[in-house]
Amino acid sequence: MTSRDVKIEARKFNLWFGDNHVLKNIDLVIEKNEVTAIMGPSGCGKTTLIRAMNRMNDITEGCRTSGQIVLDDQNIYDSNTDIVDLRRRVGMVFQKPNPFPKSMYDNVAFGPRIHGVTSARKLNNIVEFSLKEAALWDEVKDRLSDSAMSLSGGQQQRLCIARALAVAPEVILMDEPCSALDPSATAKIESLMTRLKENYTVVIVTHNMQQAARVSDLTAFMYLGEVAEYGETRQIFENPKNELTEKYITGKFG
Repeated sequence: MTSRDVKIEARKFNLWFGDNHVLKNIDLVIEKNEVTAIMGPSGCGKTTLIRAMNRMNDITEGCRTSGQIVLDDQNIYDSNTDIVDLRRRVGMVFQKPNPFPKSMYDNVAFGPRIHGVTSARKLNNIVEFSLKEAALWDEVKDRLSDSAMSLSGGQQQRLCIARALAVAPEVILMDEPCSALDPSATAKIESLMTRLKENYTVVIVTHNMQQAARVSDLTAFMYLGEVAEYGETRQIFENPKNELTEKYITGKFG
């Protein structure tokens, strides 16, 4: 890999749910302003890994960890970490669109309001900026007071991306953001990911190898809770070094 700026680094990171050792000695560097794809068969720990990057696994009973995940030189598992601020800096977009049963405007303004923004003018600016960043503004600008539930699935997912962007994150984690969407909506989200990396660091979990090849700069292949291979996406797909990676890419398992 060429030299880039490191945004997140996992160092010998382990995670257990009770006696289940889900993530095993993860060493992984997430580069700033790049799209990193994490792929692998079901149950290999992909989603658990990205949820570890903003400590969302903490809410699961029996979760414990060892090792470090470092964000800008700070171990996020230190006891003095401000979890609320961490989740503002490292936003999350889930597999299934999950807009709040509120207006489109209130969905996007929700985070800024929680963080103390009360000025109507400032909120208006944030909502417009975030919807533009999520490539949704032109489709909804005349009906922001309508329910978010009136949007199509693809629009709902872009609204959820706008909601994540509204609190000015540095990293956006996406857990299979297109798995519930049709091809047209998927294409819009993929195009959006490519554009978002200009201002954000993007990490995407995907089952779709073609999607990983299309949108990511770097790809990690996970197997049984370990990172089996990590490198430039083109190298991973054209010349994998690990036999497991090659078997997965060629459809021999997965």
